[in-house]
Amino acid sequence: MSASRRLVVVHAHPDDETLWTGGTIARYVAAGVAVTVVTCTLGEQGEVLTDELRGLAADAADQLGGYRVTELRAACAVLGVTDQRFLGGIGRWRDSGMVAQPGARASAPADLHPRAFAAGRLEEQVDALVEVLDQVRPQVVVSYGPDGGYGHPDHVRAHQVTMVAAPRIPEVARVFWAVRPDSAVADDIAALRATPGLPFPLPGSDGLPGVADAEVTTSLDVSAHRGAVLGAMRAHATQVRVWTQGSSAAFALADGVARPVADTEYFTLAHGAATGSHDDLFGGLVQ
Repeated sequence: MSASRRLVVVHAHPDDETLWTGGTIARYVAAGVAVTVVTCTLGEQGEVLTDELRGLAADAADQLGGYRVTELRAACAVLGVTDQRFLGGIGRWRDSGMVAQPGARASAPADLHPRAFAAGRLEEQVDALVEVLDQVRPQVVVSYGPDGGYGHPDHVRAHQVTMVAAPRIPEVARVFWAVRPDSAVADDIAALRATPGLPFPLPGSDGLPGVADAEVTTSLDVSAHRGAVLGAMRAHATQVRVWTQGSSAAFALADGVARPVADTEYFTLAHGAATGSHDDLFGGLVQ
């Protein structure tokens, strides 16, 4: 491989690449970085927001996964990604689904599908990611923190797989977790509250998931790529509702709650040296 910059992002389901790191992906693609998106499942258990496609859901025809593949490819095209791969091959592991638990954000259902990602053999999944990383040889890898951002079992497993696999590749100089600091969450909710005409209800007293500000090591200005992020969100139409009015924008997922379209994406450095990385995932590394 050449000495050019290479980034691998590891996500649990189609749409996560856009919702968690869409601006980062678009920013680095525009800067000439080779970006690879690894998706761990087809998102088969997702709820369907579009009325005419609700028959695809897991409790009906169970064809949502195949449809979401087309959404993912469309979103990647908008973000500029030309290398998207499914961990272990398309359909190898299935979306585990999630259930709400009192006092917890999410957990795995009691009765998991035999191919559920969260119940798969960790070492097999690690080997599958090592194979991708060995082919791509990225300097930087991005996934989620230990709780997967909000507790979804597939996000947690994606974190586990990434943290075991990435250090096995000598070229991987840094691993980051995509996060949202508490202060940014509070600012986001305040901005949403001040947005006229917002068609979605505001977050409740529990707010949106966040981490302590002190955990953030890197922040990226992705405001120049808002149009690409919005376009990629719209590509995931079964999962995401997008609203824009003038310079204002918001989106909602299956819970219907308003979420901001962020102009800054935040990360925690989990592996590697921090030198020069506060505003660039590749800071101080190969140019």
